[in-house]
Amino acid sequence: MASTQTTDVVIAGAGPTGLMLALELRLAGIDVTLVDALPGRSGESRAGGIHARTMELLDQRGLLAPLLERGRVMQAGHFGGLRMDFGDFPTRFPYMLGLVQSEIERELDARARDAGAAVHWGSPVVGLAQDGTGVEVELGGEHPRRVRAAYLVGCDGGRSSVRKLAGIGFSGTESTVLGMLADVQLADPPEDMFFGARRGPGDYSVIQLQPGSWRLIVQRHDRVHERGAEPTFEDFRRSFTEVAGTDFGMHDPIWFSHYGDAARLADRYRDGRVLLAGDAAHIHYPAGGQGLNTGVQDAVNLGWKLAASVRGDAPAGLLDTYGGERRPVGERLLHNTRAQTQLMRPGAHADALRDVMGDLLGTDDVRHRLGLMITGLDQRYETGCDHPLAGRRVPDAELRAPGGVTRIGELLGSGRPVLLALRDADALEATAKGWLDQVVFALAASVSEHWPLPGQGECAVPAGVLIRPDGHAAWAGEADDADGLRAALARWVGDRPGVA
Repeated sequence: MASTQTTDVVIAGAGPTGLMLALELRLAGIDVTLVDALPGRSGESRAGGIHARTMELLDQRGLLAPLLERGRVMQAGHFGGLRMDFGDFPTRFPYMLGLVQSEIERELDARARDAGAAVHWGSPVVGLAQDGTGVEVELGGEHPRRVRAAYLVGCDGGRSSVRKLAGIGFSGTESTVLGMLADVQLADPPEDMFFGARRGPGDYSVIQLQPGSWRLIVQRHDRVHERGAEPTFEDFRRSFTEVAGTDFGMHDPIWFSHYGDAARLADRYRDGRVLLAGDAAHIHYPAGGQGLNTGVQDAVNLGWKLAASVRGDAPAGLLDTYGGERRPVGERLLHNTRAQTQLMRPGAHADALRDVMGDLLGTDDVRHRLGLMITGLDQRYETGCDHPLAGRRVPDAELRAPGGVTRIGELLGSGRPVLLALRDADALEATAKGWLDQVVFALAASVSEHWPLPGQGECAVPAGVLIRPDGHAAWAGEADDADGLRAALARWVGDRPGVA
């Protein structure tokens, strides 16, 4: 075996989560080795869309525009097959962007290579050993080797080798559903796409992801995939026709797969210098298009914290906040997808439940409660600040800045914390003077006097906001809350000896 290579971070898995994490780390100047067990990019369609919160994060890093050009705006999503309109959600992107995962990966892969994080294919993680200063990663494949890194992050899917080698448990429930899906062309497509039409022994969906390409899904409850038996496309066609009564003239399959509703969550997201993100940390029933989005959001939450830890300037406990913040998101994800599985079941009891839920979803309060959860717009982290905005993602509000009109999202492209002074700039700058080498100090005025808080109404625009690199507010308030701002800077940016 060749001599041991060295790097700052090894990322196992080059799907959307691993690619996004690589981009975040390279933005911070961290050396990254990105490896994947596959021989190359598969081109499989896989996930089918991007939700609002993920679009906001991609937009902040300048990654969204080419995806918007390729994708299809889908005004609504669903909860257990019951339609939810996203059109009035308080975001610049009040819709779901229909775009298959292979297209998303192609764009992120190109950006990662440009940033200096090319993927090493055919390089499975087959061993690891960690100590107090780093982790030694053993890679297999045709060219086995060892890589020494400060940290290893498993973004290698539901069967994660990293999770297993680290001895991290994966607790949850077994599958009760046999689902199959295929991306095809249709000779006789329906007039509209729809989610979860229930008929006889199961349910089926027809979704137009892109012009000329349709995703067909069929599910049978109380059946499971037999280990070692691989369904075929003809099995899918037969099952779909049995449930739907037609195959809509499906032909020329681009991709075919099967799945279940097993729901599992990693017992912890960190074990020393080994961390998990994306499907390596959580698997679930693929309802509402949440998996890819949750993984990308995991990566953006983790990236800046891991970078600070590698540099050695992270505040005490910062890296532990990754699991503290994101594991509850994973728990909620499993909870809502289990509920959606029950809504999709056949039978009179599920019929009654769907009627009740359909009525409830006709009210804005319930539609917003569930829709903002599915889209990720309602996430709030504990920050130690009691302002209504604190912990929430900062809205992409328009600003009047010295250089002209801008918006908050455009201030976050550097991946550094931003102290946005909207009033009393001199006082805020004086309070933060010990940290100005670590944060972007931005002076601007809000075009609006109030900002929307998803699911909470509005709040008056504060004098200042300390915005974390992931777009969430670490502190918000008035200039006279100097102690609060300094405490937030110390907690999220780092202690500054001598600053009082």
